[in-house]
Amino acid sequence: MNVANWLADAADRQPGNPALLQGEHLVADYAGFRALARQAGRRLAADHGIMPGDRVAVFMKNATDYLVLLYGIWWCGAVVVPINCKLHPAEAAEIIRDAGARLVFTDDGDIFGDALLVDGCLENTSVDYATGLPARSDADPLARPISRAPGDLAWLFYTSGTTGKSKGVMLSHGNLTAMSLCYPVDVEPVTSNDAILYCAPMSHGAGLYNFIFVRTAARHVIPESRGFDPDEVFSIASVIQNVSFFAAPTMVKRLVDAVERHGLASDGIRSIILGGAPMYRADLERALAIIGPKFIQIYGQGESPMTITALAKDIIADRSHPEWKRFVTSVGHAQSCVEVRVLSEKGKPAGWGVRGEVAVRGGTVMKGYWRNQPATDAAIVDGWLRTGDIGYLDEDGLLTLTDRSKDVVISGGSNIYPREVEEVLALHPDVKEVAIVGQRDPEWGEVVVAFVALRPQSQQDEESLLSWFVSRMASFKKPRRFVFVPELPKNGYGKIAKTELRALLESDKPALGIAA
Repeated sequence: MNVANWLADAADRQPGNPALLQGEHLVADYAGFRALARQAGRRLAADHGIMPGDRVAVFMKNATDYLVLLYGIWWCGAVVVPINCKLHPAEAAEIIRDAGARLVFTDDGDIFGDALLVDGCLENTSVDYATGLPARSDADPLARPISRAPGDLAWLFYTSGTTGKSKGVMLSHGNLTAMSLCYPVDVEPVTSNDAILYCAPMSHGAGLYNFIFVRTAARHVIPESRGFDPDEVFSIASVIQNVSFFAAPTMVKRLVDAVERHGLASDGIRSIILGGAPMYRADLERALAIIGPKFIQIYGQGESPMTITALAKDIIADRSHPEWKRFVTSVGHAQSCVEVRVLSEKGKPAGWGVRGEVAVRGGTVMKGYWRNQPATDAAIVDGWLRTGDIGYLDEDGLLTLTDRSKDVVISGGSNIYPREVEEVLALHPDVKEVAIVGQRDPEWGEVVVAFVALRPQSQQDEESLLSWFVSRMASFKKPRRFVFVPELPKNGYGKIAKTELRALLESDKPALGIAA
């Protein structure tokens, strides 16, 4: 069940297929990819005594080396601890300590000082492990990946921490296999002619999508920038062709802006898988008009990675359908390996159209939180993962998300769901980004505050936006305050960091320019 077997088998079947590309340039075919991963696994075992179940952290920018290290770690039976490269070294060191990692790979091998890493954890550069060593005989015990059981830990993923301290999500080889097999059924089929482009952090959703592309001996492409640059994405896609990639809504907005600015062609892009957060309908309509019918919406969490629901490309593309608006404001149907429910406050299934907490059960749901049984017991109840997301199911089985449970604003005894307020404000042509949070208020309990980033040259102010809003939605849901900002803060995964917005409100800084 070791996921590294998929690489070994792909190299057996199609050894000459191009595997790893840096931009447009071939780094390794599948035979070469396997050789590099196998030798990395051998060195981990021989040089560092890494044993099955040991944790090895990867704190790097996207690179072909990253994939080599992932498969090398699994090859010797160890556990990957991927860390977002955008974190501060002190934050990364806290994750490394919590995971009990014995080794951490970084780009240059010189990020952490002695004071940051615990005794027994070494920092190493990826370079030596990605260039390979002379091959050994097939009699070597690591000629094939170490056997692992479906329940054995493979990927220890630390949540982004938007709701507090990060927790280590334990994903097994079985979890990753179930997740991967959903992709060709619920997202899109993959062949060896396809390519996946890693322009979002490989420590997160983008990296999790590697498996099915390995299994089908498809291409893995790392941008030369090792990150996200819209012009570079279009340039690579025009040459590589049949490119799919994972993108958060904020990334899609930048892609759309790039097309409008430079008239770039999107013909080399096969699919853009939207994740991280649902995309506002106004933004999706604009993206469809400018980039074309390339979009697939998925919904998942680290605790059930990439696999709770999905909305197919043809549904999103068919704007002539009379129910299109309802379809695209949802996040789709349950994926094939899971069951999805919406639960009332009493933990019972809610009726059609009734808001409640989204719960999921199936082969992708995590084993639990690393060394945190109380958090595990709170999250997984009677086998169902309580996601903390608020939404409702309609009679067609479509799930629509309204908010995180912690984000619901209770004002004057009424529940106000930030998502619906954001959707209305996002329709305004001068609004580039918007986020709604609640602020404590002595009279109402909480009031709605809108953080708004306007488009360049906009002349909108609080009064005009408020008038526009109340002509479209009930007055009790209107923002009581507006905060105009150049752009909204994002965490390392591109999600709007509402915790930072709440902190700004709590600090009550005059510089915010909050309008009463």
